[in-house]
Amino acid sequence: MNFNHLRYFWATAKAGGVVRAAEQLHTTPQTVSTQIKLLEERLGCALFRKSGRRLELTDDGRQALGYAEQIFTLGAELEAAIGRSRAGEAVLDLRVGIADQVPKSIAYRLLEPALDGAVRLICHEGKLQDLLAQLSVHRLDLVIADEPMARKLSVKAFSHALGRTAMSFFAAPSLDLKGRFPKCLDGAPMLIQGAASAMRQRLDLWLAEKGVRPRLLGEFDDAALLTAFGREGRGVFMAPTVLEAETCEQFGVKVLGRTTELVEEFYAISVERRLTHPAVLAITEAAREQLKA
Repeated sequence: MNFNHLRYFWATAKAGGVVRAAEQLHTTPQTVSTQIKLLEERLGCALFRKSGRRLELTDDGRQALGYAEQIFTLGAELEAAIGRSRAGEAVLDLRVGIADQVPKSIAYRLLEPALDGAVRLICHEGKLQDLLAQLSVHRLDLVIADEPMARKLSVKAFSHALGRTAMSFFAAPSLDLKGRFPKCLDGAPMLIQGAASAMRQRLDLWLAEKGVRPRLLGEFDDAALLTAFGREGRGVFMAPTVLEAETCEQFGVKVLGRTTELVEEFYAISVERRLTHPAVLAITEAAREQLKA
């Protein structure tokens, strides 16, 4: 494949048209159109279709754009790495995906040991399935998640247990709750994890076993947003017991109670069965020390 053709296609898709792409590339629209046509002939499919005066990507075009993004991102990273090497900077990039259900303070504690060496940390946050897709094409070196990778996914990767923590329940002082824990949760406003969270399923079962029915005010896929609502007194919320003192000090909330029957686990997911990346090894060793069962 001629990557020059791919760059012309990529520029056109990003610019939204041949004329704008030609201006950015300092060439003529005819040249851009010719280069795209050659790429389409090479791939055997149409990458654009006309929609009025505009060009729209076809399904094949959207797929090609995704690959082009990866190729040119890696190219930019290659240039930066070579540049640092010539400047005498022996810096190792570590590209980490963090599932949005992992609390930010936990993510920091897990990743902080990697910064002790000559490492440049590149973090991306998102849904676990999206991060695993990036891991599978080597756009990420590691994914930090609150659950192991599901077996049904067609991604060749391995889950490495980092540790676990019990869970604590918190509330702002303005919330007037009656009774002892966990009975005080009955009828209390509560903020919970989204339905896709591994912890959500455990929480639902635990509440049923304890015979308490809180008033569910909100569900959140993002742990930081859930905590922000809890800090403002909108409802009871959960956080890892290992972060108990930090949560109370940072958000001005109080601990209602804690339970070892609810446990949150953390995993490092890698394409390596046996971890070899020095920064990843530092992360896993430190995590297992901090998050002992």
